[in-house]
Amino acid sequence: MRESTINADRVEQRINRLAEIGKISDTGVCRLALSPEDREAVELVKGWMEEAGLMARIDAFGNLIARMEGGNPGAPALMLGSHIDTQPYAGRFDGIVGVIGALEVVQTLVEQEIVPPFPIEVASFCDEEGCRFNKGLFGVRGLLGRLEEGELERADKHGVTRRDALLAFGGDPERFAECEYEPGNVGAFLELHIEQGPVLEALDAPVGIVTGIAGPLWWTVDLYGFAGHAGSVPMPLRKDALVGAAQVISGLRALAVSEPGAPTVGTVGSLKVFPDSRNIIPEHVQFTVDLRDIDLARRNRLEQQLRELLDATAQEHGLRYEIREDTNSEPRYCAKRLKSAIREAAQTMELAPPPELMSGPFHDSLAMSYYCDYSMIFVRCREGISHNPKEYASKADIATGTELLYQTALKLILDAQGKDG
Repeated sequence: MRESTINADRVEQRINRLAEIGKISDTGVCRLALSPEDREAVELVKGWMEEAGLMARIDAFGNLIARMEGGNPGAPALMLGSHIDTQPYAGRFDGIVGVIGALEVVQTLVEQEIVPPFPIEVASFCDEEGCRFNKGLFGVRGLLGRLEEGELERADKHGVTRRDALLAFGGDPERFAECEYEPGNVGAFLELHIEQGPVLEALDAPVGIVTGIAGPLWWTVDLYGFAGHAGSVPMPLRKDALVGAAQVISGLRALAVSEPGAPTVGTVGSLKVFPDSRNIIPEHVQFTVDLRDIDLARRNRLEQQLRELLDATAQEHGLRYEIREDTNSEPRYCAKRLKSAIREAAQTMELAPPPELMSGPFHDSLAMSYYCDYSMIFVRCREGISHNPKEYASKADIATGTELLYQTALKLILDAQGKDG
């Protein structure tokens, strides 16, 4: 690879500095959306944006957005970015690489005295993770006018509603409408992100080009049985909600692996048992379902089979169940023109052709795909570990990904200048 234009040391220093906010171990971070730690991190990044000469603001949804006006401020903007909120047991890189990398791209343009013919925006979206209020992509969906009814009333494990957390953070639900983007404000969105999977490492490739994002289906399932003494109620007479839940959870895994070679994944990551006592038959179990696939027809077929399994299990054990659909998105494919731009940028850098792969995790790009063309660049991460303090991407690989993002943005700038000329 030829010599980089971006400042890799600056990128590394900023990532490490952010990791100090919400630090839970040598490498672990907990910076939940709309928490005081989240606000501290947003203010820190906002300061870096302003130091780079950008106009930065925190909108009513809690999004941090900086802008470089360019030669024609009225033209559709190129937006770069990701998020800096984390899971409760997280590493330093998920989302953060995309925000710091995007800022580095624009700061490098400023330092190189390159004036794009269109505005460039750097976004750090609020609450991509969704772990606190069990519904992610909040900030980006808010910006695009895609919030759903009742989202502000969702409560975290401590009973704090999103509305109250947003107000404490400095957001303002009364100003949502004025902060929404009109159609055409952004012409393209590029997101840099660690892969969160093992493919690039297996291929010995520092970066990859994303082809599309698998469609996530998120449920919250409640199973209701009947509590009784664990020592006196005969097994055939029990209505044990936890036994039913275990059967469904095991069945979800069986469905997810039912087609060899398919990228389908199914996960139950949260489970609550009531009354949660050693010698009481569980009466109520609540658990989450996360089902994803790049093939919507296959995911829909598995969803139907899962519903049938729930129904059969409830009948077998004398249970009642409820399903709340928290998220349902179809797979979204990256724009051909932007993938081509990334390929050409890789050639400019004298990189080996980057592998092309799908994304199982969703990202802010998923929401942006409904608004404008989008594409993503993945950075290799060690052993594919993510949502874990052991998450790691090397300085060299992050620098390669950031340089590829820069060269892609530069290509889009030169292409637009050529058309204008």
